[in-house]
Amino acid sequence: MFYLYILYSISSDKYYLGYSEDPERRLLEHNNTGRVTYTSKHRPWIIKKVIELSSNRAFAMEVEKIIKKAKSRVIIEKIITNANSLDDINQLVRVPTRRD
Repeated sequence: MFYLYILYSISSDKYYLGYSEDPERRLLEHNNTGRVTYTSKHRPWIIKKVIELSSNRAFAMEVEKIIKKAKSRVIIEKIITNANSLDDINQLVRVPTRRD
């Protein structure tokens, strides 16, 4: 199963959105990788929200892309406070029909 996860950097007051089969592992990678990446510059990160999406990787990637393309902190914050499912996310941004 793939999940949408939203991380928050207290030090930079920034959000990061991604998808993964294991959001906890991804959090560790974002906080501990030796490579210089966007997330390495804004450590430490905490998980603000995890939402189950689908068992289909391509679908999870598409949902992530649609939300990132919106480039809206407001939408991300609404997902954190109001969304608990893909249907809830669809109320905020137009996502495709679930494909499993």
